[in-house]
Amino acid sequence: MSDDALAKQKAIDDWLPITASRKAKWWYSAIHNVTAMVGAGVLSLPYAMSNMGWGPGIVVLILSWVITLYTLWQMVEMHEMIPGKRLDRYHELGQEAFGEKLGLWIVVPQQIVVEIGTCIVYMVTGGKSLKKVHDTLCTDCKDIKTSYWIIIFASINFVLAQCPNFNSISFISLAAATMSLTYSTIAWGASIHKGVTPNVSYASRSTSTSDAVFNFFSALGDVAFAYAGHNVVLEIQATMPSTPENPSKKPMWKGVVVAYIGVAFCYFPVALIGYYMFGNSVDDNILMSLERPAWLIAAANLFVVVHVVGGYQIFAMPVFDMMETYMVIKLKFAPSFGLRLISRSIYVALTMLIGICIPFFGSLLGFLGGFAFAPTSYYLPCIIWLKLKKPRRFSLSWIINWACIVIGVLLMIVSPIGAMRNIILSAKTYKFFS
Repeated sequence: MSDDALAKQKAIDDWLPITASRKAKWWYSAIHNVTAMVGAGVLSLPYAMSNMGWGPGIVVLILSWVITLYTLWQMVEMHEMIPGKRLDRYHELGQEAFGEKLGLWIVVPQQIVVEIGTCIVYMVTGGKSLKKVHDTLCTDCKDIKTSYWIIIFASINFVLAQCPNFNSISFISLAAATMSLTYSTIAWGASIHKGVTPNVSYASRSTSTSDAVFNFFSALGDVAFAYAGHNVVLEIQATMPSTPENPSKKPMWKGVVVAYIGVAFCYFPVALIGYYMFGNSVDDNILMSLERPAWLIAAANLFVVVHVVGGYQIFAMPVFDMMETYMVIKLKFAPSFGLRLISRSIYVALTMLIGICIPFFGSLLGFLGGFAFAPTSYYLPCIIWLKLKKPRRFSLSWIINWACIVIGVLLMIVSPIGAMRNIILSAKTYKFFS
């Protein structure tokens, strides 16, 4: 490359959201990871437990925590495995393993399904939680349609989407991560306060064997996708400073471990205490099972809103990066504020519109997610690891990776089946434009 071309490339890198700023502290990685990982899905964990029962439920909870932590470690390690080069994006890692063309086609579609899908779900979740705050605090008010609440929620994201890169949203992320810990604590704290439901039963709620199997499948999907921060992990690590004696994986890994302890602190108490207190009568959102005190439930829903705002930004950032890369490099636009304003606003508007049109998108994501969440979080890192690190056959590393691949593929097969059945069962209650 000529000096001129290099300078041009550097100017573009300095402008793109992922590579713009490499001055992140280790705790940025912790808060970004907590925000990306702890979805509002944590609130459905007691319900998932009730479909699995105590034994399998606890095994699945712990196993998915361990496997995803391992695959996350692999991604952190592989970020700088080629000397002098940083794989700043998930698809760059894919290209390193599978070649320029194939790597893109393997990783990008999955990453886009996860990121755009999550953004749409968060639009709906944000809108519904705002509505819940309004309905809880003001019981006699005129009912406002969910669609309008989604628009109100989107208006916040139109503004925040203009933050240029990951480091500039770290304060939003910090608020979001704090909130997710807070509403998780409210969920299990209020459950303990409420006490065990009289005549609590931990028997399966299903009427037939096939029913039980399908419920188990969909619960498996719910738990498995509670850990899906992998789609943004390399992009977060790209913001870390790196020198040969102090590579970026050190602060990044420190952040990931802190994040995972935080995640365990959110997930395990909610899942186990929630199930213990309500048994098989638990609602699919634990906050709904706890009707009162009203102010506390309203507060928890408000915290969900703040968290979902942060989560939206974290998952949108890699998509913004792809859009801007494409526009600047392929379509030869000049990097500018105007380009960013227009392109990002269009993205927020589209996710908002889809959320308004299809408010039951969350249950569809269980189906779509099965095809994209399982690979990106459970076994794609393992396949890439086997391809690039080439561990000896039947060595410990080789066995662990193959085990993860087998579990991941099984997940990818069974969870969409469970989700599909849920969609079929509840399709008659779905309303477009609720």
